[in-house]
Amino acid sequence: MKKTLSILALVVCAATAVTAQTPDVTGAWQGTLQAGGRELRTIVKVTKDGAALKTALYSIDQSPQGIGGTMTVQGGLVKIQIPGVGASFEGKLDPEGTTIAGTFTQGGNPIPLILKRPTPETAWAIPEPPAPPKPMAADAVPVFEVATIKPGGDRPGKAVTIRGRHFITINTTLSDLVTFAYGLHPKQITNAPAWFDSDRYDIDAQPDGQGQPNEKQWKTMLQKLIADRFQLKFHQDKKELTVYAIVLGKGGPKLTKSEADPNGLPGLFFQGLGVLPARNATIGDLARVLQAVVLDRPVVDQTGLAGRWDFTLRWTPDEFQFNGALKGQPANDKADAAPDLFTAVQQQLGLKIEGTKAAAEVLVIDKVEKPSAN
Repeated sequence: MKKTLSILALVVCAATAVTAQTPDVTGAWQGTLQAGGRELRTIVKVTKDGAALKTALYSIDQSPQGIGGTMTVQGGLVKIQIPGVGASFEGKLDPEGTTIAGTFTQGGNPIPLILKRPTPETAWAIPEPPAPPKPMAADAVPVFEVATIKPGGDRPGKAVTIRGRHFITINTTLSDLVTFAYGLHPKQITNAPAWFDSDRYDIDAQPDGQGQPNEKQWKTMLQKLIADRFQLKFHQDKKELTVYAIVLGKGGPKLTKSEADPNGLPGLFFQGLGVLPARNATIGDLARVLQAVVLDRPVVDQTGLAGRWDFTLRWTPDEFQFNGALKGQPANDKADAAPDLFTAVQQQLGLKIEGTKAAAEVLVIDKVEKPSAN
């Protein structure tokens, strides 16, 4: 009996010791990042979500908006993942539970960062975010009131973005514009002239009316702009095509729910070939980016997942992705190289990409011209 009691006492002591080594980390932490010649004050707020720990990161010298993430603490080792911007932090918690000294990493660039618990007197204030723009009426049918279309310049890469009430593209072909406006893959467009995929344009356009357009309204305005300035005329057809379908993986999704405005626009901007941070994005948004930029066939979302997510997808592209941009380059055989796209989607997102066949909409071009003058 005494032996049993001694064993129980040891178990209790061991549990007490473990508890003592894992202090409560919820609350605010703050530190300064030295990045790009600037001092960026950084605040990390930690909250409990059941048994898990959630974080909200604020770079208060850049934006008042928080970026959601997750935290784990094991044996004093603290790890934070911020999937929406492809960033992470790893550090060591001191025995007093007041300092975490470690490294913040984004885009492969490690930066030392020491996070400390502030006192009420030393705590930095998070700026109040600006009032969200008033949305455009849902039943409004806007057009671009002002739009300039210029030949693309010598800048590398391409982009389609929205800044406030400006719709901006850089080095986009008419194929890029049509696939974006109608949610298509280039293989769903037929009878196009050669320049459709080669001539590049920079666009800056602003809508008429008041308020911030939603995603559907932006795309409707772009459709009207293409019809007006490129004289695009087409008819639609149906055709069975080989497609990629995004489906749920065996273990279920590994996604972080976005804390951003659910009615806001998604943000998916490549940080390099094979590095895709996403904020406030649906799986449908991911499918559209993969089919427009990465893969050689249409991509459809068959996960059934609703909601918006923050994640970063990292993979090593092959020579057939990104329209053959890596053809002829040696394969990355480093031990720490990211996996291929299909493996990365399973490991990092808990989803799966499968090849299949499906009836798809096809846009058949009847007429198109190079853009008219501004």
